[in-house]
Amino acid sequence: YSFFATYASVDEFDPNSIKYAYESLNVMDKWILSKLHTLISNSRHYLDEFRVDKFMKNFDIFLDDLSNWYIRRNRRRFWKSEDDEDKKSAYATLYHVLDNVIKIIAPVLPFVSESIYQNLIRNSDKNSLESVHLCDFPISNEEYINMSLIKNVDALKKSVELVLKKYNN
Repeated sequence: YSFFATYASVDEFDPNSIKYAYESLNVMDKWILSKLHTLISNSRHYLDEFRVDKFMKNFDIFLDDLSNWYIRRNRRRFWKSEDDEDKKSAYATLYHVLDNVIKIIAPVLPFVSESIYQNLIRNSDKNSLESVHLCDFPISNEEYINMSLIKNVDALKKSVELVLKKYNN
């Protein structure tokens, strides 16, 4: 959230002006959207079953993927000086992810999610609802879920982590 807020402000990103086509997104964008919509589906199930412990474990893994893999691997896309379609789609993807993550976590972290919602969503979309707690729980888009892509990127991620662990010891 902090990363997005900082750079989107500098670049004057307007989420209402950008609409991306899923087909034109890069592999990392598709991967994080796949992970997000899997999280949405799993979260709904865990919360319906009153399994907040499993929900939070799933959420924690997603946050690690988002911050320590997606954002780190895409920083150059946000930092480049030209305002091309690649940079815009990176911002649009991250905004979509954050918007949904805030709504997913709202039942468990009401005050934090409300604060982020007010700063991120309400400041950029004047037509948004007054509070995150008035928003519907997100609905998973099955078209965004690509299990093969998730497995491939997760395997690559695990390989990199193992190599880094070996060389950092």
